[in-house]
Amino acid sequence: MTEALAGKTIMITGASSGIGAAAARSFAAEGAAVVLMARRKDKLEEIAAEIRAAGGRVEVAAGDVTDSDAVEQAVATAVSAFGGLNGAFNNAGWGTIGTLVHETSDDDFERTMGVNVRGTWNCLKHQLPVMMESGGSVVNTSSTAGEFATGAGAAYVAAKHAVLGLTRAAAAEYGQYGIRINALIVGTTRTELIEEAIRAFPPLEQGAVARQIQPRMAEPIEVARAAAWLISDQASFITGGAIPVDGGASAI
Repeated sequence: MTEALAGKTIMITGASSGIGAAAARSFAAEGAAVVLMARRKDKLEEIAAEIRAAGGRVEVAAGDVTDSDAVEQAVATAVSAFGGLNGAFNNAGWGTIGTLVHETSDDDFERTMGVNVRGTWNCLKHQLPVMMESGGSVVNTSSTAGEFATGAGAAYVAAKHAVLGLTRAAAAEYGQYGIRINALIVGTTRTELIEEAIRAFPPLEQGAVARQIQPRMAEPIEVARAAAWLISDQASFITGGAIPVDGGASAI
């Protein structure tokens, strides 16, 4: 594997499982120093131990992305441990599946908007000032639910639309500082949470991929590779974009 991310320090949220964990391992293998953020410190430490055993550089900054102070501390960890922050993969997310608006609890609505929207906002708010002097690249995880109604809960659809809005507006505001900001339009991905949902309701898998050109779920590493490419200098003329990693779902 080429070290396309060599010399970069990258913060990854939602890094304890699924796409975030795949990104942690992949980015480190491509030469990046990584700072891992999620609520589950024990899981982060397990992944960090794997990365260190493979010769990679990693720090853990456990915390909740809805907590602005915790995000600020994670960014500070990157600066103190590795001298700065060159990239970020703001991947933490949460939502419900197929819950009607009138059946969605206030707590679920607040958590969905908090993790996806406020979490992305908190990350941008603290990451961008550090990148303003030397530039950088940010990737935010949106979803096919950010483009159209997917069958996910309406709160999740609204939240992922908001992530695209934040991405585009921030890209326009910070391009003058040499910062690129993009989003991934992620289709159904075989994460631990999705696997759990499928075990509880097996027809979910077939329904999730029914409208895709490629009728299967993504593997977490496939999404992580797309994020790595966007963060890398190989994507140097791409900003404000919404890049689909969805098996063609958003094309038809």
